[in-house]
Amino acid sequence: MKKLFLVLAVAALSFSTAIAQDAAAAAPAEEATVENAEAAPVAEEAVVEEAINPEVEIAGDSLHYVLMQKFLEGGWGWMLPILIVLVLGLAIAIERILFLGLSTINTKKFIAAVEKALNEGGIEAAKAVCRDTKGPIASIYWQGLDRYEQGLDAVEKAVVSYGSVQTGQLESGLGWLSLFIALSPSLGFMGTVVGLVQSFDSIQAAGDISPALVAGGMKVALLTTLLGLIAAMVLQVFYNYVIVKIDGIVNEMEDASITLMDILTVYKK
Repeated sequence: MKKLFLVLAVAALSFSTAIAQDAAAAAPAEEATVENAEAAPVAEEAVVEEAINPEVEIAGDSLHYVLMQKFLEGGWGWMLPILIVLVLGLAIAIERILFLGLSTINTKKFIAAVEKALNEGGIEAAKAVCRDTKGPIASIYWQGLDRYEQGLDAVEKAVVSYGSVQTGQLESGLGWLSLFIALSPSLGFMGTVVGLVQSFDSIQAAGDISPALVAGGMKVALLTTLLGLIAAMVLQVFYNYVIVKIDGIVNEMEDASITLMDILTVYKK
């Protein structure tokens, strides 16, 4: 899973860098297009034909085009960090979801198999069932069965201790995900403050208040805040899903641990 996270993180950084390069390359191209359009005379028939051309309308209203425009208008210097935080947060969330999915088993079926193997083949047969089963519950059962010869008290201590270890493994990476959730709107608000400062600088330099002077800085402020809030909300949804999934697995671990002690008590008698 760590290798998967590293691959996703590298892919996220590469994707974000590619978007930044496309944005930087698109900016001068758009400026050149505007200058050429202003310098060259436009025929009235060509304008009408372009207006009714469905391909032009679809291209102009496409999602990729709109996102690229807003990315450029917000300033890639402030939008890119938020995008990187979003992609890295999604990489961690996806890695956790895959890990938790692989850690989930049919607990009732597993407990029945362990109990059957214990009654028919003893401790070693039960340990073999645990060894062939994935997930934290099987690992906890193996640790408890491995200490059966030391007494039930040693089994209980091993189950409790290793249960804490498994819980820590389930919660691995959630600290970084929480950081990215808090960092996304913070970066957006920082872009907001910078945009407002730019607006006031323009007003001070011009000595006059006009919508044209304020619009540029306000656009940067609003777009960076918007992207930061969207990134935070998306990551918060994934974070809550992972937390609920972990709570469910931990509850199953605790219930299965109690069942293991009951099974071993009966087996000892």
